[in-house]
Amino acid sequence: MTDLTIAWQRLVDAGQTCPRCGDTGSEVRTAAATLTAALAPLGITVRLTEATINLAQFEQAPLESNRILVAGRPLEDWLGGATGQSPCCDVCGPNDCRTITVDDTTYETVPAGLITRAGLLAAAELLAQPSPSHDDPTHETAGTTETCCGPTAEPTDLPSRSLPLASKAGCC
Repeated sequence: MTDLTIAWQRLVDAGQTCPRCGDTGSEVRTAAATLTAALAPLGITVRLTEATINLAQFEQAPLESNRILVAGRPLEDWLGGATGQSPCCDVCGPNDCRTITVDDTTYETVPAGLITRAGLLAAAELLAQPSPSHDDPTHETAGTTETCCGPTAEPTDLPSRSLPLASKAGCC
């Protein structure tokens, strides 16, 4: 199976995070569950990682909090969006927190729909990458030859013929 990683990080100080990060956490988990169900039949495993940054890290780079990476790229890159900032709450102190703008709408809490959309775009890229069997249309395994139409048996009594076990496109 192929892995699709969703990485989310946020500020946690003394066991607390800001409301927008807390709400985004719920949205990220919902999106990961949706993507898991949708992509499993395609051979893609969704892996969600959650990380925390401490107050000192947050004060140095506040826009790193509530950041979501999908397949190693920022969420807003997948969606043609932009990063912004706005005042938040007491947990964040005087620092502005991360926002994203997509399709002329600015979000403080990132909705599951945007995360799911970015995940589907990333999955489409993963599926478009050639696999070993696509690079070599006659990828061989023990006793069979894998073609674009499926595996064919290599019978010992007919060494010059292949018997189709499955036919998809019918070209082989």
